[in-house]
Amino acid sequence: MVSVDYSPLDKPEISMNSFYPRRNWTTTPDGAEDHTVTVADVVDLSCRFFPVGQENPTILFFYGNGETAPDYDNIAPLYNQIGVNFFVADYRGYGRSDGSPAFRSMLSDAREVLAALRQTLQASGYTGPVFVMGRSMGRHAAFELAAYCQEHIQGLIIESGRPTLGQFTQGLDEEQARTLQAAYEDKVRSIGIPVLVIHGEIDTLAPVQEAVAMFQGFKSPDKRLLTIPGAGHNDLLYLGINEYFGAIRDFVSPPQQD
Repeated sequence: MVSVDYSPLDKPEISMNSFYPRRNWTTTPDGAEDHTVTVADVVDLSCRFFPVGQENPTILFFYGNGETAPDYDNIAPLYNQIGVNFFVADYRGYGRSDGSPAFRSMLSDAREVLAALRQTLQASGYTGPVFVMGRSMGRHAAFELAAYCQEHIQGLIIESGRPTLGQFTQGLDEEQARTLQAAYEDKVRSIGIPVLVIHGEIDTLAPVQEAVAMFQGFKSPDKRLLTIPGAGHNDLLYLGINEYFGAIRDFVSPPQQD
C-alpha cells in the first residue's frame, strides 16, 4: 500500500478546530489497571485496562472526540460481562496524557499503544486474540491498525464511524482534500481482516448510508453489520444495548467446534 503524507492535516488551525481534548482522570476502579505508554520523548499516554481473564479476547478501544478513558469506567464492566478484556487508550492531550493532539501522531501513537498492549499481555500470560475497536473519531486509529498491523489483530470493530477524513480536511484546497480523501478510502477498502460495523439508524453526524457503503467496500470476506433502530450518533448503548454487546460477543468469540 502506498504511504500517504497526512502532514497537511497537522496544521495548527486544523488540529485546533478538529480535536476537543479534555483533561480527566479518576481513581482506578476495582479490578482495573492504569498503564502509561511512552510514544515520544516526554510524551506519555494514559491508558486503563479492565481485565477479565487470561484466555479471553482483548479489545483495544479508541474513543470518540471529547471523551476520555475514565469516561468508560462504567461501560467497561459491560465488556467484561461478555468475556472481553477491555483496554482503552487516551490520545495526546486527553485524560492525563502529555502533549497536544494531531492527526499523524494519532495514527503513529496507535501503533505504539498496540505494541505496548501486546507486550503487556504477553508478559502477564494472556493468550486470547486482540481486536481493535474505534468509535466515531477513534475510527482513524482503528483503521490504521487494521490496515497496517493486521498480523497482530484478529478483527476490527467500527462504531458510529465512516470512511472519511471528515473535518480534518476543512481549510485545505479542494484538490488536496480530494487527494487525501481518496487515499484514505483506499486504505479503508484494503482492510481484509474480519470486520464488525455498528451504527445508529438515524445518525445525523455520520449518516448510516455512509456506514453501509463502507461496510460493502471492505475487502474482508468476513464482515458483519448491525444497525440500531432509532439510534443516533451517541445513544446506541441506550437504545440497543443487548444487540450491541451481543454482536460484539459473537464477533470476538471463537467459532464453535462441531
